[in-house]
Amino acid sequence: MDKNVAIEVKNLTKSYKLYDKPMDRLKDSLGLAGKKRFKEHLALNNVSLSVKKGETVGIIGTNGSGKSTILKIITGVLSPSSGEVNVDGHISALLELGAGFNMEYNGIDNIYLNGMMIGFSEEEITRRLDAILEFADIGDYVYQPCKTYSSGMFVRLAFAVAINIDPEILIVDEALSVGDVFFQAKCYHKFEEFKKQGKTILFVSHDLSSISKYCDRAILLNQGVLLGEGTPKKMIDIYKQVLVGQYPLPSSDVQNLLDDDEIRAAAADADEKANSKIKKEDNKSAAGKNAKSNNSHADKKAMGENPDTLEYGDGAATIDEFYVTDANGLRASSIIKGTDFTVHMRVKFNRDVAAPIFAFTFKNILGIEITGTNSMVEKAFLEPVKAGDVKDISFTQNMSLQGGEYLISFGVTGFEQNDFTVYHRLYDALNITVVSDKNTVGYYDMNSVCKVEDAK
Repeated sequence: MDKNVAIEVKNLTKSYKLYDKPMDRLKDSLGLAGKKRFKEHLALNNVSLSVKKGETVGIIGTNGSGKSTILKIITGVLSPSSGEVNVDGHISALLELGAGFNMEYNGIDNIYLNGMMIGFSEEEITRRLDAILEFADIGDYVYQPCKTYSSGMFVRLAFAVAINIDPEILIVDEALSVGDVFFQAKCYHKFEEFKKQGKTILFVSHDLSSISKYCDRAILLNQGVLLGEGTPKKMIDIYKQVLVGQYPLPSSDVQNLLDDDEIRAAAADADEKANSKIKKEDNKSAAGKNAKSNNSHADKKAMGENPDTLEYGDGAATIDEFYVTDANGLRASSIIKGTDFTVHMRVKFNRDVAAPIFAFTFKNILGIEITGTNSMVEKAFLEPVKAGDVKDISFTQNMSLQGGEYLISFGVTGFEQNDFTVYHRLYDALNITVVSDKNTVGYYDMNSVCKVEDAK
């Protein structure tokens, strides 16, 4: 294994036998089944990946995609059906709430129990005990049996043990979502410290903002198959397509990782298939294009449009035009902070839709969604539309974002037979520059009025 690699997974497969009845399981275990009475389920299907030392890598995917399974195999909790895992470094893992805790022991006893299970001596744990108790911050409950703990206390104590034994590799599986907001902030601050110290972090989370903010790279799993890896922004965009069934998933026999060019090609292929359903009035595709702008990349960039916008949908509607106007009603690619502006989109419907929802979101250049809204939230339009209808939609608000570069995404969605459906989406379609002579802390300006007066 490369000396710069902390975790290497090669051709990893994990299969389970699924039985219809408990009796079938018993017969199979005793060799009395006679015929096959189970279905084989592949939790992981020939997955290969590597994590470099010092990287923070996030694993995302739908429920049942194999995220937790692969972490358990890496940490040795589960054994693979085939394949191999190589780890270079001391691992500390937080996989499940209360995993490795004896419910009859108190918190102190469980600190020593967990520490020794990880491989530390009693003397080493004693030296770290104060730091663990300070981080957990559960007070005198640490002297009570763990069966009396709340879920929040469990995760506080377990995480405090995991990070205060000075691991080289930290593995976390979604456990942080249990703690309160203050504890989560403390944990992510610790993540930052670990990153600065050059430690390796591998974690699973459904919080896509955290994946965007903290991870150097993201890995996307789906139905046990490694669908892709790359920048968090790119993988999150593809994951959102998977969630709404608009991404062409590889067949079960696909074994190799899709690289960036293949991902782009697959997305383009999905767009072409979706757009082929749309009736066009001329030979040009209207989807995602600004009707008043030239089709060249240079002109699009000048107008703030992204010539490589990621788009998909089932073709029931197309976003023919999108742009932003400033406080004077003029089209603009830059907005002065503190002034009003309007986000516009023109949508043509290619078939009847019961209740379309029009939406936009702002992201920063890291891919973190900052803000956004839609017509349903704003209670602005809840009516059916007919095929051939064209709607002009506008959202007007004051610009309070900090100065900088932002990307706007657009979407037309709805519900059909209670299933969420994407008719057309344009990701990162428009670049907007916010011009400001005063940037405060964070994403938004609180627009505070500050007064300083002599004390009376």
